[in-house]
Amino acid sequence: MKKIILLSLGIALFSCKNKQESHVEPVNELHEEDTSIVEEIKAELVPMENLELTLSQANKLVDLPLACISVKYPYKSGQTLTSKKDLKEPQEFHPAFYGCFDWHSSVHAHWSLVSLLKRFPDLKKAEEIKKQLTAHLSKENIQQELKYFKKKENKSFERTYGWAWLLKLSEELHTWDDSLAKPLEQNLQPLTNQIVVNYIEFLPKLNYPIRVGEHENTAFGMSFAYDYAKTTNHEKLQNLITSRAKDFYLGDDNCPMGWEPSGFDFLSPCLAEVDLMQRVLAEQTFKLWLKDFMPQLLNKNFELTPGEVSDRTDGKLVHLDGLNYSRAWVFYHLANKYPDDFKHLKNIGNQHVSHSIKNLFEDSYEGGHWLGTFSIYALSQRR
Repeated sequence: MKKIILLSLGIALFSCKNKQESHVEPVNELHEEDTSIVEEIKAELVPMENLELTLSQANKLVDLPLACISVKYPYKSGQTLTSKKDLKEPQEFHPAFYGCFDWHSSVHAHWSLVSLLKRFPDLKKAEEIKKQLTAHLSKENIQQELKYFKKKENKSFERTYGWAWLLKLSEELHTWDDSLAKPLEQNLQPLTNQIVVNYIEFLPKLNYPIRVGEHENTAFGMSFAYDYAKTTNHEKLQNLITSRAKDFYLGDDNCPMGWEPSGFDFLSPCLAEVDLMQRVLAEQTFKLWLKDFMPQLLNKNFELTPGEVSDRTDGKLVHLDGLNYSRAWVFYHLANKYPDDFKHLKNIGNQHVSHSIKNLFEDSYEGGHWLGTFSIYALSQRR
């Protein structure tokens, strides 16, 4: 395994492993027998011109979060019961985020509304969105949410996926130039502060990163938290995430992309790690690290087949559409940040979004309550 030394007067990256490994064929390149699969997928893709996040698209996409943020049931609580007193309606514990099947989906549905309205203030349902945001993100509701998080039994509640989306919502409010934004941000701030405290307390105690393709993925949770910290100039949180990211991932080599996806993935463990490291590492260091970790991304002929959903009414199997969106936003991040090296990845991102977005508007509730957010975030990063 390579050992990397970061010097205070400049970053130097040294590898002690045998560089003959650089001649190994990149993982997940498509072989001749796979080309028919790729051609079948390409034939079903949504036209690329329909992948632009336009006002017309936004007016359609906004219906997805609006349709679920006030839907009480079905609901998956994730609650730890300490006594029969805890058997209450979800809305009593979570008056802000009780809809959309579970807490984190409700949080990122609210992010979706803010994000779309922020970019497209002329949305047809702009007034309805503002009315819903005002009702849900009231000071009283957030205080009740905070009360739930402060119970010792709930220290691990929504760690770290829901935490990440709460900070992403707070960041979106912070950067929204609208008269409603500041009051809502201030209402949310006590809960935001608690989530920041949760990260600061938890990350130093985590000895090993969690490398799965679902909610517990450490790299994803740290990426959104890093964005919040950078946007709001929260140096303590930003420095902690940078330090822990290097502790967890700087020595990683040869991510087994050929093992992905697992059956329930909505995140790529390999690409989530790439997405975090491109945030926290300087350009030269990141590119040297990537040559060891996922060299195939530098290959202009790199291909990656989108995930296939077999049953759209199965809440776990439909995760693979989410994987397509989350893969895409990583590719877009790289292509936008370093176009000379990764411009070719934008087309792969387009293929992944195109493959899944055709199912979005007539989806079952199992996918519809959350996949809208993933599509909105992916399309917003495509610019």
